[in-house]
Amino acid sequence: MIESSFDHLGEELKTLDVNGKKLCIVTDSTVAPLYLEQVRGQLQPQCGQVDAFTFPAGEEYKNLDTVKKLYEFLILKRYDRSDVLVALGGGVVGDLCGYTAATYLRGIRFIQIPTTLLSQVDSSIGGKTGVDFDAYKNMVGAFHMPILVYTNTATLLTLTQEQFCCGMGEIIKHGLIKSQEYYQWIREQKDHILARDLAVCETMILESDKIKRAVVEKDPTEKGDRALLNFGHTLGHAIEKLMQFQLMHGQCVALGCAGAAYLSAKRGEITMEETIQLRELLEQFGLPSVLGDWGLNPQDIIAATKNDKKMESGKIKFVLLHQIGNAYVDRTVTDDEMTDAVLWLSGGAHEE
Repeated sequence: MIESSFDHLGEELKTLDVNGKKLCIVTDSTVAPLYLEQVRGQLQPQCGQVDAFTFPAGEEYKNLDTVKKLYEFLILKRYDRSDVLVALGGGVVGDLCGYTAATYLRGIRFIQIPTTLLSQVDSSIGGKTGVDFDAYKNMVGAFHMPILVYTNTATLLTLTQEQFCCGMGEIIKHGLIKSQEYYQWIREQKDHILARDLAVCETMILESDKIKRAVVEKDPTEKGDRALLNFGHTLGHAIEKLMQFQLMHGQCVALGCAGAAYLSAKRGEITMEETIQLRELLEQFGLPSVLGDWGLNPQDIIAATKNDKKMESGKIKFVLLHQIGNAYVDRTVTDDEMTDAVLWLSGGAHEE
């Protein structure tokens, strides 16, 4: 469901067999003051009991320690397998709540209510759940589909510009991997998107969700085509880890997308002109397209890619582009090629 308010959330719940059940809203310290009571007000008339579990905001809290605290909360409140968790927040909340739902009592139902652009087009769709283990992102997780994803586009209006633009990294990625037409539409609607025109944003979110849904339904547990959604994530996750999550996920994905596009151009698949256009588009949305003065060593970035969960039999699955809107999985990208891409992101390689 994509709406511009929470007004129809209660009606949606009526179809989900929650009458008399317990619902636990899982949220964080940033989102709770903004939306917890509105959502509680919609849920309360539809079920027997509504509880709220709030944890500190931030990627550093998306870990097993927080999950343990949530398990204890649910046990003490006597939640059973018929009850429901509700993830209210961005990707951190959705991932952590979803993983808890997947593992508590061997699996209970949960609902996604994403409140950031990034979570509305990415983490809330597709059933991937997980938490970070030490510095390794999403290394512990499960596939567990939500029974409802309810997007309120009005929540976009309370995001900082940086948070809003982070969602554009994934949105641009969707066009790059599956739809040249959508990619061009994003370029043409740039000003309306940046102004947070909710009608335009709703169209954009719906189109991105359709792309992700089609990929996930074809390959729900990432045995084949779903890996295309990892475009930009191989280098992006490595940078995210080395920066100790000081950069947002969408910012790291943007850097990874630029690097993957450069590799595609160097292999003669897309043009360098298209790669430069992508870099410019990312910059127009306030996303990084070059590595800043962050002290990152190219060899450290490449070494970090070897610890990513996308490794398969010792080989990195790298997503590249045959053309804009047509991605493929490649297992032959060498360390030298990755070094070249990282140097280009650092401003040290030639654009040929």
